[in-house]
Amino acid sequence: MSLTPQGRLQRAPDFTGQRLTTFKEVIYRHGLPGLALGLVCLATPAMYNYARTGVQPALETPLLYTLGFVAVLIGLVGYSKLRHGGVNQQQLRWILYLGALSAWEEWVFRLALPYWLQDVGISLTVAVIISNLLFAGAHYFTLRWRWQWCLGAFLGGLALSRQMHVQGDLLLLIGIHWVGTFLNTPRPPDHRAS
Repeated sequence: MSLTPQGRLQRAPDFTGQRLTTFKEVIYRHGLPGLALGLVCLATPAMYNYARTGVQPALETPLLYTLGFVAVLIGLVGYSKLRHGGVNQQQLRWILYLGALSAWEEWVFRLALPYWLQDVGISLTVAVIISNLLFAGAHYFTLRWRWQWCLGAFLGGLALSRQMHVQGDLLLLIGIHWVGTFLNTPRPPDHRAS
């Protein structure tokens, strides 16, 4: 299993000949649908209460979480600068996009979906497994990841779900996801290199 020169975690083009080659395509095929799903998950009072509970630690110590956000951002920008010799506007947008992406994915797959499934009568363990299967499947179909990487996303998702259950801190999970996603895909896709 080899990665393309850009470090993209994709399969070869599908039967249509399509693969993700631009930042805009990533946003259209994965980011915007996910954002819409994340917003839909806030539509009911129960979901809103889950979200509020998940960010409660940040509401209690906002300065700590603000400093944490700034530290992660500076770290990712610094890594980009050291590794790639600089940070242009597109790279900064990519870093911020990955943070936003991590926010909606963690909200939907670690908090909203599993606890909603539990509310409708499914055990939390089964709900977490279902949610993480959907998480891995979303990466397989929308980003065209290889199945091995999706298995890794599933297992990583289980670990993050466990962390959510133990800590109850959605923003901590978002930060972990943000750093992990950035390390897997430190630069946006570049159609010129495909």
